[in-house]
Amino acid sequence: MAKGHQTSAAPDAAERLARLRLIRTENVGPVTFQHLLARFGSARAALEKLPDLARRGGRRAKLKIPPLAEVEKEIAANERAGGRLLVIGEPDYPAMLAQTEGAPAAISLFGHAHLFLEPSVSIVGARNASGNAVRFTEKLARDLGAHGVIVISGLARGIDTAAHTGALETGTVAVVAGGADVIYPPENAALHARILAEGALIAEAPIGTRPLARHFPARNRIIAGLTRATLVVEAAKRSGSLITARFAADQGREVCAVPGSPMDPRCAGSNGLLRDGAHLIERAEDILSLLLRGGVREEPAIADLFGISGFTPQPADEIDDKARTRVLTILDATPLAVDEIIRQCQLSPPVVLTILLEAELAGEAERHPGNRVARRYNPP
Repeated sequence: MAKGHQTSAAPDAAERLARLRLIRTENVGPVTFQHLLARFGSARAALEKLPDLARRGGRRAKLKIPPLAEVEKEIAANERAGGRLLVIGEPDYPAMLAQTEGAPAAISLFGHAHLFLEPSVSIVGARNASGNAVRFTEKLARDLGAHGVIVISGLARGIDTAAHTGALETGTVAVVAGGADVIYPPENAALHARILAEGALIAEAPIGTRPLARHFPARNRIIAGLTRATLVVEAAKRSGSLITARFAADQGREVCAVPGSPMDPRCAGSNGLLRDGAHLIERAEDILSLLLRGGVREEPAIADLFGISGFTPQPADEIDDKARTRVLTILDATPLAVDEIIRQCQLSPPVVLTILLEAELAGEAERHPGNRVARRYNPP
């Protein structure tokens, strides 16, 4: 796990439950969760401060914090389904994923956690993949597995299905957009069952959640975050596979692509990745040599994820309303980098970070990938 991550200490039983309550709290996403832990040192302390922070951010209604019984019910639901609910900092939480900005604060894990200790590669691509691409992917996954490499994908139609199928006997991990117990697409029911029995499956969404379109980008960041390299086999110009590749690049991981016909629109996005400098992959040996070249960059401490080294929180009672107005005036619907907000408002980083945190909890602002923040416009 990355040096300096303040979520790295294994939580005790009470802290584990507090972390689950914190991530299930209204307006608390993964980045806000990390920020709160960095500021207060524990989820228990953060939960005590949430109502006051939200009030200072302009919230009038009571912030919805789940009671203890609710998260205990969620833990039990995972266990009944045959899995476990892990919070970041627990020993079986995947270390590579924990190093990423906005790592899920809690995940459902089904199957074999030891797979996350092995070398791995993520393989993604078109749902309407060509026959050649499906055959290539199955063979590539099989060859990688023969060399001890775990294959990670998203259990979707097409390339994802081929990747899992090729690696079933040697080790594969599925990351799903809905709850771990929800089979999607329906035709992958048998594959889903085999992965649960022989591989591993991860879900960020709670048990029983039906996968919606807005869940898939979050799923894609996990696919990229679990491994050192992401391979795109086929992808159109606008596809979820390119979102996964972008997450991999943003996380400092390797981006790879298989060259495809310029006449096939399903290859336009993956060929574009190659033009932009992605590693060209034609056989398993190309990936194996890439994995042997060296490690991933060391990730920053949580404070550095916000662009500020050695961040010391500013006491909320030392911030006046003029400063809050100055920060919030800069925000609009277009996400803006935190360091740009600091530059424009000419306030100290701790003041700006505290105001943004208050605004998030109040529902007035929302986090976006790449350490960016936008104004949230709530309907009247």
